Amino acid sequence: MSRRKARRSSADAGLSFLDIICCGFGAIVLLLVIVRPTVPTVLEESPIEDKGRVRAMQERLFEIRGQVKYLETELNAKQEQLGKDKTRVAILRGELDLLNSRKATIEDFGAEDVTEAKDLQIALQSLTREMQRLLKGRKKSNDYIGGVPVDSEYIIFIIDTSGSMFTRAWGKMLNEVVNTLRIHPTVKGIQVMNDQGQYMFPTYRGQFMADSPSRRRLIISKLRSWNAFSNSSPVEGITTAIRQHYDKKKKISLYVLGDDYSGRSIRRVLHIVNELNSGDRRGNRLVRIHGIGFPVHMSASPGIRSNAMRYASLMRELAQQNNGTFIGLNNLR
Repeated sequence: MSRRKARRSSADAGLSFLDIICCGFGAIVLLLVIVRPTVPTVLEESPIEDKGRVRAMQERLFEIRGQVKYLETELNAKQEQLGKDKTRVAILRGELDLLNSRKATIEDFGAEDVTEAKDLQIALQSLTREMQRLLKGRKKSNDYIGGVPVDSEYIIFIIDTSGSMFTRAWGKMLNEVVNTLRIHPTVKGIQVMNDQGQYMFPTYRGQFMADSPSRRRLIISKLRSWNAFSNSSPVEGITTAIRQHYDKKKKISLYVLGDDYSGRSIRRVLHIVNELNSGDRRGNRLVRIHGIGFPVHMSASPGIRSNAMRYASLMRELAQQNNGTFIGLNNLR
């Protein structure tokens, strides 16, 4: 019995050793299958490379700042030169008017002094050439006619249709509308409303009418008898025009024509329009606002005359704050 037990124990020991060896090889093979070679991951970039990038960006920033400073200097120089040219043109125009009047006087008296007439003609030619040289190359968008900028492609008339305007200043108002259309020989769109925001052509509410000679004739024709209700306050018309017609792709000018303002607060109107017609970073407003004042009430009682002065004050401030011009007429003829 003891011999059998000895043989059995030695056989069991051999089998156990083989089991251990097989398990070891199997584990090694399994590890080789599971673990694959990978590219090492960069957990942190070299600070040397970061410093190089920062230095390159700083150099680029300094270069851009230098270019900006150069362009600003060049712009200021050109603006200064433009201001000098405008002043020179104004002086030359005054001299031209004076010489024209002297020429007319000489012609009226038979031009007895032929030498003086020739000298005047030479001076006129010289002034004309100088003005043409100064005005040459200036864009039409920067031109002013009678102090009014005429760079807008779309115009909206806001007309006071109150009884005082209709009965006493309507003919003069028609002339001013015609003059305004003349300084805008071609535009992309026109609209007409009264100071209450009521459209002369209701079918075109909220949109511009295409400009054409026939459209202009129709506007003047209908204006002759247009007598819509009005409370002598341009606030409603201005706010309606901005809300319904503003487009960031369009250059728009409002022309407000009236004789008095019956509202209570000028400051409140300025605040409302300022919020609605807010400017961009350069100070450019959504639309230009121009004003024309008609002296209907200047000889009236103090209370009514005060409304006329308040209208002039209101429109002067609105024009100044909204890149426009206010013109106060001194007669109704």
